[in-house]
Amino acid sequence: MTGERDLDALLRDMKPQMQRGTFVFCTIRPNERIPAAITPLLTFREQEGTTLVIQREEAEAAGLRYAFASRLITLTVHSALEAVGFLAAITARLAEAGISVNAVSAFHHDHLFVPAHRADEALAVLRAMSKHT
Repeated sequence: MTGERDLDALLRDMKPQMQRGTFVFCTIRPNERIPAAITPLLTFREQEGTTLVIQREEAEAAGLRYAFASRLITLTVHSALEAVGFLAAITARLAEAGISVNAVSAFHHDHLFVPAHRADEALAVLRAMSKHT
């Protein structure tokens, strides 16, 4: 099944859902193995190190330093990886509200990490945006 490409349909049908828990961003050295006790939601390898996005409790239990305590909002519409303007429209609206966002596109959905203390507000912005499309 191919994902949706039409921007109006994507915005209308995004159906944002807040996921449970608080996520944090950690980094380990480039050649360091991911600790066995850690189950990252996301890993990304950069020249400076490997970023791990994990539950805050996991980071604290493993003694890992972390940044950006965030909540995860999943846009449940199946968006095409080639869709144009979807995340641009969403991140622009969140920026207007003064809410930072780290967006991740996966095969089926787009996911937004927003500051934990602004997560309910971000969700309200997204729901309002979806209703006005």
